[in-house]
Amino acid sequence: MGHEIHGKSHKYYPLITKETYTKSFMKGFVRRYFSGSYRQMVSFFTKEDNLSLHELEQLLKELKDKNS
Repeated sequence: MGHEIHGKSHKYYPLITKETYTKSFMKGFVRRYFSGSYRQMVSFFTKEDNLSLHELEQLLKELKDKNS
């Protein structure tokens, strides 16, 4: 966090974008909790959150679009 001093108060602001932070956080999360396997992560959330077939198809479409 960066900050600016205004009298006796401080204004704080992020030094990186939310997107950069999210990417870094998720990579570490998957590495620590799912041994680096995104497949295991999706499988876990499919079972725990009862993802619908439609939601899984949307995820698959996003993956296909990303790789084309």
